[in-house]
Formats: sequence, C-alpha cells, structure tokens
Amino acid sequence: MFIRPISPGDLDALYRIAVESGPGFTSLLPDRGALARKIDHSVSSFARSVTAPGDEHYLFVLEDSGTGEILGTTGIEAAAGLNRPLVHFRRNAVIQHANVHQMRRPEESLTRCQHYIGCTEICSLYLRPGFRRANAGKLLSRVRFLFMALHPERFSDIVIAEMRGVSDQAGRSPFWDWLKHHVADLDFASATQLACSGHAGFIEELIPAVPFYTQQMNHAARAVIGQVHEDTRPARHMLEREGFRHQGFVDLLDGGPTLECPKAEIASVRTTHIGKVQLHAGAKLPEDRERDDYPYAIVANAGCSGFRATVTDRAYPEPETGRVVVAARLAEHLGLGDGNLACCLPLAGSNKQSQPGQQIRHTLATEEIRYAY
Repeated sequence: MFIRPISPGDLDALYRIAVESGPGFTSLLPDRGALARKIDHSVSSFARSVTAPGDEHYLFVLEDSGTGEILGTTGIEAAAGLNRPLVHFRRNAVIQHANVHQMRRPEESLTRCQHYIGCTEICSLYLRPGFRRANAGKLLSRVRFLFMALHPERFSDIVIAEMRGVSDQAGRSPFWDWLKHHVADLDFASATQLACSGHAGFIEELIPAVPFYTQQMNHAARAVIGQVHEDTRPARHMLEREGFRHQGFVDLLDGGPTLECPKAEIASVRTTHIGKVQLHAGAKLPEDRERDDYPYAIVANAGCSGFRATVTDRAYPEPETGRVVVAARLAEHLGLGDGNLACCLPLAGSNKQSQPGQQIRHTLATEEIRYAY
C-alpha cells in the first residue's frame, strides 16, 4: 500500500468513502459534483509553485499496490478560514453572582467565534472498515506531517484538527439534538450539509453570537462537549502523542473538540529525516543494523504532485551521514534513484519531548486509526 495525491480517476472511490463515512464526517459529503471540484482543487494545489500558504487543499489517497483499490483518504488544508469562515464555540468559564449573600457560582458558556484564521488544518482522514490493517492508520495520519516537513513553506505555523464529535449509528448528535431547539429545527445531517456546502449566512442566521450556558443543557448534550466519536478516539490519542492539545474550541454542530499544535513542535515533523538516498542492493536491509531503533518507517520521495509514500521495514535514516538507506526494489516503486532526495519518518513512536535523531521507544503498534476527522 502507498500514499499518493488524489486524481480525477478516483472520483468513484471518493464518493463511496463519503457515503460510508456517514453524517458527521464533514470534510467529505456524498455530493459527486462537490467531490469532483475538491479533486480538481487538490490537483491544482499540488501543481502550484507556493512560497506561502494560501487556499491550497491537498488530498491524498491510500492505494493497495496489488489491486489498485483505494483504501482510505487523508488531507491538509493549507490555510483554513480564509475563503469561508471557520466558526467554533469557545468554552468560557464565567462567574455568576447570586443575590443571596453575593454567592459566586462558576458556570460555563459556549460562544460563537472565529478564532482559527489562516491555520493549517489536517482533515479528511478515513480508513475504510474492510482495510484496517497494521500501520495503515499511522501511514494515513502521519504522512501529512512528513509532507509538512518536506514542504514547510506550504503550511502555516499553527496546525489544527477538528475532531468528529459524538453521534450514534443513525447519525443523531446529542449536542445538536439539544441545540436545534434553540436555533433551527433541522436534523443533524441536514444541518451538516448546509454548513459544509458553504450555504451563505447559515451560521450567522441560525446560531446567534450570544452565550449558551451549559448548565441549561440536558445531561446528554453536556456530556459530549469536547468528546469524540468512538471511531475517532485512536486518532485523537495519536494526535495528542504528536503534541496536539485541546484549547477549548468545539464544533458548532456536534461539540467535537478542535486540537492544535505549532507546526515546528509536532513530533513527526521534528523526527522526519530528509537526505540523499543510498540504495541497498538486496530486497531487504542488513540484519546487523539496530532494528529496535527503527523497526518500521514511512519513506517517501521529495516530490509534490509526484509524491509517493509507503510504510516499510526496508528503509531507515542515517542521521550521522545525512542519508536515507532504501532497498533498491522499494526505491524503484517510489521513483527514487541513488542520490535522490527522500524523507523518512520512523514509526517507533512519537514523543513530544524527543529530539530529532533521538531513539524513540514508545510503540504505537497496538492502536490503529479508524476514521476520524
């Protein structure tokens, strides 16, 4: 399996993914026209010469090397909130003074705001249920950070991830089920469709910029504020290990959290090695290297529109020489030749305190991303 930029021929597969993912997976909606435009925008973004992030959107697909089937998607929006407002609820702690003896009572409110303007957003991560295999989720999630390390000029200093909030199998959101009685009597799927299709004025017309006090919510709605869908928990845990944190901003419709991290502090950005390829003639790498240091790694060429990446045990970085050692057969599949520039991200783990080149011991082998955000 390998990662590559999406192409127009992937429209049918992308539509199937949009249908499979269901309501709440807001970055991909089952609208063939909208998906075709998204693909065209991505193709154009990869082809551009960029010196600073703009309205580029990079959408990747995970392809099975043997069958050509599309297993999943992952994406990056270079500068979110520029062309279309990125609106959230901000969680605020407020103090209410009771009349009796001026008692102070802490409360929490949610207020509509536009906080993240121009930040890079990671999005559109989906691994199809039938293809959840070892390292597939980690490849989909962490390849984006490798791409940021390779092309830092294309992305903003702050990276965010809007996580999918809690909803049931029928697509009902406890948070929206309470909120809709105060803003708009629409089912969750319809509200999501309107919000994500760029319907002019939907947010401003229906969700007022006044505080909603959480103590007035029912228990079901209040309990899911800042929580994620069960299929999103592994993705959240992985991002938190990368250094992402929730700073109090939640989705307007399902209450899911937005996580953020400075690009330069993302563990996988810092631990991506970029260097010249040193080919190893055998199909496998030498047995005498310290495989405990780098048991598996994401390895990629240094292209943009021609970007290719995979996860393998047949490549590893040599920080002391500035090279990336790659088995010859694998290099051929990635379009790499001896001396070409390549990048390599060890998958032994992520730790916010680790430094580039430092051995990382924490393993992620027991967790795989399902679909997330």
